Amino acid sequence: MALRLEPEQLPEPRARIRKAGPWPGFTLGETMSDLFVGVDVSKARLDVAVRPTGEVWSVTNDEHGIAELLTRLRELRPTLVVAEATGGLEGAMVAELATAVPIAVVNPRQVRDFAKATGQLAKTDRLDAVLLARFADAVRPELRPLKDEQTRELAALVSRRRQLRDMIVAEGNRLGTAPKKLHQGIQKHIDWMRRELRLLEKDLDENIKSSPVWRERENLMRGMKGVGPVSAATMIAEVPELGTLNRKQIAALVGVAPLNRDSGTHRGKRSIWGGRATARAVLYMATMSAVRSNPALRTFYERLIANGKSKKVALTAAMRKLLTILNAVVRDQRPWDPAFGLDAQHSC
Repeated sequence: MALRLEPEQLPEPRARIRKAGPWPGFTLGETMSDLFVGVDVSKARLDVAVRPTGEVWSVTNDEHGIAELLTRLRELRPTLVVAEATGGLEGAMVAELATAVPIAVVNPRQVRDFAKATGQLAKTDRLDAVLLARFADAVRPELRPLKDEQTRELAALVSRRRQLRDMIVAEGNRLGTAPKKLHQGIQKHIDWMRRELRLLEKDLDENIKSSPVWRERENLMRGMKGVGPVSAATMIAEVPELGTLNRKQIAALVGVAPLNRDSGTHRGKRSIWGGRATARAVLYMATMSAVRSNPALRTFYERLIANGKSKKVALTAAMRKLLTILNAVVRDQRPWDPAFGLDAQHSC
């Protein structure tokens, strides 16, 4: 016989434990007063949505509009504000809002997957803002320290260097197939870009040397054979968390942690994906150099090959090992010592 509870006997809902947030006056628990804000960023406009009130509005994506948004958010005191990374369009807004409210910048892929999971297929700027507010409420993305102005400038230089290298390669490919009449113009363009690249690399070097912290970090990383000036500069600009996370966290952040693909009795192959593609690409090139020039890493790589691992798997493991060592030397502020081998300095 089923037991029927009278109204006065019904159990009360379980209270949620409120977690302190990183800003005074903010908490990350769920109460009726919690507000979550989504901001969809475009070149000309910021669309804003608030959950659970349903309020939606838009402002211009300029100094005046951002100031207006900041004023309204100060009044709302939201638990969390979420915006997507949009290739730099969100930079000015995020830098301004971060002075007053907790804001997280998330990967657009995560938000799109969330939309599909919740059945939202339509896409407009306003709908995206509402979706971001729902995402903030449901997922509560982790708040990470934002890059300061100097680090953003260094990241822009690193990005511009990568763009110039890609364009030089593209123009070189065109030179091989273009009619002879176009060769002179294409070659002039290649020569100009190479000059710009040399000037940019000089600026990059001066930027790092202008900061004692960056200069020390570069020296520590370049003490590991295989890591050159470009690799060090990219890691400084793209992975400012280096030295503050443990080895599993830093591997997941960069995207070199092996991820399971198991279901029931099926055991799929572990693979890597996600993370920071720019940092991972540079780490790959540094590892390719290290397995040739660094005896300790070369021995590690060759041992995996001898044990039956494919070259691709062995190289990925070497990338993770190199990243772990760089994380450890930056954390401990102590150069890597080959005499201690690969495992002595990065047990955390």
